[in-house]
Amino acid sequence: MKSEELIVKTAQRTLEIELEALNALKISINEDFISCVKAIFSSKGRLVVTGIGKSAIVAQKIVATLNSTGTPSLFMHAADAIHGDLGMIRPDDLVLCLSKSGETAEIKVLVPLVKNLGNPIIGMVSNPHSYLGKNAQFVLHTPVDQEADPNNLAPTASTTAQMVLGDALAVSLLALRGFTSDDFAKFHPGGALGKQLYLRVSDIYPNNEKPAVYLTENLPNTIVEMTSKCLGATAVLDKSDKLCGVITDGDLRRMLAKGQDFTNLQAKDIMSAHPKTILHNTLAVNALEMLRQYSITQLIVVDENGIYLGFCICMI
Repeated sequence: MKSEELIVKTAQRTLEIELEALNALKISINEDFISCVKAIFSSKGRLVVTGIGKSAIVAQKIVATLNSTGTPSLFMHAADAIHGDLGMIRPDDLVLCLSKSGETAEIKVLVPLVKNLGNPIIGMVSNPHSYLGKNAQFVLHTPVDQEADPNNLAPTASTTAQMVLGDALAVSLLALRGFTSDDFAKFHPGGALGKQLYLRVSDIYPNNEKPAVYLTENLPNTIVEMTSKCLGATAVLDKSDKLCGVITDGDLRRMLAKGQDFTNLQAKDIMSAHPKTILHNTLAVNALEMLRQYSITQLIVVDENGIYLGFCICMI
């Protein structure tokens, strides 16, 4: 067999085996799963997630997902637990143990120690009849009979099943909590995602110039205002600072193209009376969508009463 054929055949077989493992997980969404989710949801403590080897790596990912979706969690390595890390378990905590076989030496040492502390144990295990399965108050079954590697040794399908069942657990808890995008943003303030969920127009417009003239301002002063503020536009306001319109470079060009006498023109004579505006507390990502929708480069920011606040031009 050519190397190219071997690569394709092996990769496709890996995907097929792991897909079969994921399909088999559907039977695990049962009464035990429901009881486990409810126990975590009603707990006053945290969820301590532990494992050994590759399961420990999956455990860390599950902890990260739980924390980011509103379920307080922490990772405890099963091997380190018996050397002092058991001290991180508090009385109200639940302990989730990940193990394919449920028979590893570290798990067999750890389980009775956790039971002695009085903390409920959740076992995520492929063999519910194993030591871990028999000693856990809740069993999350990951029914994986075959790993994806040809020797059926390297944790592949089993760790995939653990990770996906961990996601199902986290998202089920998220749903029970009524966790919203605003809640999610509180835990993800950095990066592009955080900016989309957290950054608002009010965080942007104060960094820009704030050109403005009143309705009766003459044309020379209006042009000076537009030029000095370097935005190529100015808001036009009434005496109470409410927005009445906007004058852009395009408005000036169109006025000149008409060839009319502009000696006595005022701002109100050349302004566009219905500019695109946005409320100051709007999410920045929504402002960006407006700019794209209307193919414009600026939005005028106002408050709930129509008072002019500034220009929104620089986006995420």
